[in-house]
Amino acid sequence: MTHDSPATRRTAPGEVRPRPGAVSRKAVAFYGPAFVAAVAYVDPGNFATNFQAGAQYGYLLVWVLVSACLIATFIQYLSAKTGLATGRDLPTLCRESFRRPVVLGLWAQAEVVAMATDLAEFIGASIGLNLLFGIPMLPAALITAVVSFAILALRRRGYRPFELTIAFLLGVIALGFVYTLFAVGGQSAPDLAAGMVPAFEGTDSVVLAIGIIGATVMPHVIYLHSALTAERRAPEGPAERRRALRTLRIDTVLGLSVAGAINLSMLCVAAAAFNASGGFDGSLGAAHEGFERLVGGGAALAFAAALLASGLSSSGVGTYAGQVIMQGFLRIRIPLFLRRLITMAPALVVIAVGVSPDTALLLSQVVLSFGIPFVLVPLVLISRRRDLMGDLVNGSLTTLLGSVAAVLISGINIYLLYALAF
Repeated sequence: MTHDSPATRRTAPGEVRPRPGAVSRKAVAFYGPAFVAAVAYVDPGNFATNFQAGAQYGYLLVWVLVSACLIATFIQYLSAKTGLATGRDLPTLCRESFRRPVVLGLWAQAEVVAMATDLAEFIGASIGLNLLFGIPMLPAALITAVVSFAILALRRRGYRPFELTIAFLLGVIALGFVYTLFAVGGQSAPDLAAGMVPAFEGTDSVVLAIGIIGATVMPHVIYLHSALTAERRAPEGPAERRRALRTLRIDTVLGLSVAGAINLSMLCVAAAAFNASGGFDGSLGAAHEGFERLVGGGAALAFAAALLASGLSSSGVGTYAGQVIMQGFLRIRIPLFLRRLITMAPALVVIAVGVSPDTALLLSQVVLSFGIPFVLVPLVLISRRRDLMGDLVNGSLTTLLGSVAAVLISGINIYLLYALAF
């Protein structure tokens, strides 16, 4: 006589179906990656861009922000699906699919993008410490390094402790802006609704709109999302793969919706606090000072705490993404702590020589725009291959949407570079 295992039960001759509890546990395992990815969409670069948009143009560019978040959700889902279908991360798939000169080129630009991302996030956390405790920028940067090392150490305990910590910090950012949103008040529902109608006010608003889109799709986190999904235990059989895919779809929508809501609250807070009264010159320090002067110390404190949480969480995510990039493209794995030392070096140099942190944030976003085409095009090409994706291969509509997104985002970012140069 045979006995079924605790995780299975027989329903028909030759058929073993998982118990509901076993299915639930396997499905839950695929929740989390999108919330790690979502942190990249509320990094200090987004703070600067969204606050500039709200302070200068009120709710005019709400439609740009919402559109950018929808496009980003689609792209992140495509990355997650690729990791699920192949069991490999996107850099590894690129190494296996393209010629070596192409792979080396993709790796080189991905490394530059990863360092630029880390620069913005590291500086953002340092500004947060400076605003909260008055710590000078260089000591604040060193404290940021220590804390980010502690966050990265959680990777030694597996993916779940790291993801839960990042999700907690994302929650801190969200709570900070929920408080600030209510503290500032004065939100205009009709103006917010009107902001969903596509419109511009002069060339400067067009350039700022392009900046919002250019800062939204983050190349390094597209690579990372596929890796976070691929490291899960592979589903067994088509039915389990479809369940896992549904879970990933929900996870991506939830995670990126939280990020989108935070970004929208940034713009709305800036519109209500600074659009009519002024008090914002484009710097994060000016935003903090404006909150304290116009709203009160509580709102200023919530803003600084959210900025600090943003910098710390996105810095850890960026460093881990850099590890995935190097290991996938080159088959070289170095300790995360060494990787952290390497990528934080530019930020320490920038702070030590006295370069304006806000200028460094802007320049880092320009560098990021270069990397977007180099990750979107390979993602679309790989995810449309049945020999790699199996039954999760893109349909014609998905491939078309991915191609349109790649062309649109690439064109927008090229125009951004042109506008900044001339």
